Amino acid sequence: MTEPAASSVQIKGIRDGLLATCADIDWQSICAALLTQIDARPAFFQGARLALEVGALPLKVNDLVELRDQLSERSVALWAIISESPLTEQTAQLLGLATRISKPRPEENTRSEPVSEDSALFITKTLRSGQRVEYSGNIVIYGDVNAGAEIIAGGHVIVWGRVRGMIHAGANGDASATICALDLSATQIRIADKVSAMLKPQKHPQPEVASVSGDGVLQSELWHVG
Repeated sequence: MTEPAASSVQIKGIRDGLLATCADIDWQSICAALLTQIDARPAFFQGARLALEVGALPLKVNDLVELRDQLSERSVALWAIISESPLTEQTAQLLGLATRISKPRPEENTRSEPVSEDSALFITKTLRSGQRVEYSGNIVIYGDVNAGAEIIAGGHVIVWGRVRGMIHAGANGDASATICALDLSATQIRIADKVSAMLKPQKHPQPEVASVSGDGVLQSELWHVG
């Protein structure tokens, strides 16, 4: 049997974690597609809380228990099942899973309106796992970026706090963009098309700035002011 395309399950950030919306296919294919996406980006999904929207698909206890165990093995917590099926909803409730979710916060949605090069989106809170902020200008965060959170900026990214999630600066191809943080221990950082793998947490964190060098290498160094 052909393995289902990962695109048959769409995943996005919501207020309380991640929401996976499934195409109208069979349950086994949904599970396979979901796990394929998670296995492709284990660092991003590490510690995430996942809600699953399954339409009218009727599911029994064994179906959800098996998926919950497979997700748990990957450090992902299944916390909600959203369904139009009374049977599935009842099954979810029996397992202690939520059957309703909160609407996304405004800053979790994609911000695609035209902006000037010196504009900035200023966020004064910590971003939790599953939250995603995308803006075509610069992004300044006064707070932490937890593991599982994702920041995508067309310009620079400055975090007055600790970074454990993923940050992509210069997302529109600007290799001159930088990423600055008081503790840059991200699961992944990207500038334009340059990618750096997970950065190990420092024993004694110091402010750092990441940039692309003249020879095209993504590097980070201590942030000296003045």
